[in-house]
Amino acid sequence: MTRTRLRLGAATTLVLAALAASPAWAGTTAGQTVTNTVQVSYTVGGVAQTPVSASDTFTVDRKVAVTVAEVGSTTTSVSPGQASAVTTFQVTNSSNATLDFALTAVQQTGGAGAHSNTDNFDATNVRVFVDTNGNGSWDAGDAQIAYLDELAADASKTVFVVADIPVARVNGDVAAVTLTATGREGGAAGSQGAALTQTTGANTAAMDTVFADAAGATDGARDGAHSARDDYTVFGAVLTVLKTSRVISDPVNLTTNPKMIPGAVVEYCISVANAAGAAPAANIALSDVLPAATTYQSSFGNLVNGTLSGGTCAADGTSGGSFAANTVTATIPTVAAGDARTLVFRVTVN
Repeated sequence: MTRTRLRLGAATTLVLAALAASPAWAGTTAGQTVTNTVQVSYTVGGVAQTPVSASDTFTVDRKVAVTVAEVGSTTTSVSPGQASAVTTFQVTNSSNATLDFALTAVQQTGGAGAHSNTDNFDATNVRVFVDTNGNGSWDAGDAQIAYLDELAADASKTVFVVADIPVARVNGDVAAVTLTATGREGGAAGSQGAALTQTTGANTAAMDTVFADAAGATDGARDGAHSARDDYTVFGAVLTVLKTSRVISDPVNLTTNPKMIPGAVVEYCISVANAAGAAPAANIALSDVLPAATTYQSSFGNLVNGTLSGGTCAADGTSGGSFAANTVTATIPTVAAGDARTLVFRVTVN
């Protein structure tokens, strides 16, 4: 830095005031030299003298600031067994330099999630992708990455954390995940730059590095990194299956107080109920192997997708399903939350 001795204290105060009033943006590019020249004119004995000038040059230091933010404000609803469940973040480089950013997705072990819930399981096959085509949605064209390469000052990238949900998870289970972006030297395009080190001590003539990031979900302020949390919440069906039987008639009493004697007709009712607030269950396949002491009544057949009335199967299902190899099979198309659907068939006691 070159310097000519002048009293510039007032000018320095003005510069600091201007910086304090600046909006939150990256600002002048790091490493740029800023030169300011002052011209001093004066006279001696009424005669103009040769003006005197003085210059000051300094190098703009590097401010490292990054923000990771969850896209949206609600948990990501997933199904048990869902593959490639996606949660979305935005990484913004608020530094005044082009930088690389190492990305890590770490699962939480218990404790509060991101949305007034509690983490209680880990997803599997956790990966990080960048929104290559800029459409805001994860798709086959997006690249799996370990870092953002050469992210310009004030630029942002959409980043996806993609994971698989174990099939054994139940409604309301939560897996919290934290995405952390850590600043790295810009380096050459196509390779991750070296770790950044904050300059200690007094300002130097060269380009110093200052960490200016805020505290994130799991990292502290001014550590050259930032983190944000999101979570997956399982939205599953909660099914309850109940099988009951009632005697319709017998050869002695007919339909008046019939008993379960040989020759009696017995009606089986299988009900599938889904809890309130659960996810709809679809394609519910039922398979019932008949006991050896009974014979299927093909003349009655199967009534599928019926309802319950006072805890008893109503005869309002539609004919469907099949009987083969002494087994009744049927499919209920869907059971909505808070609803129940039934399968009804009859046998004769041998």
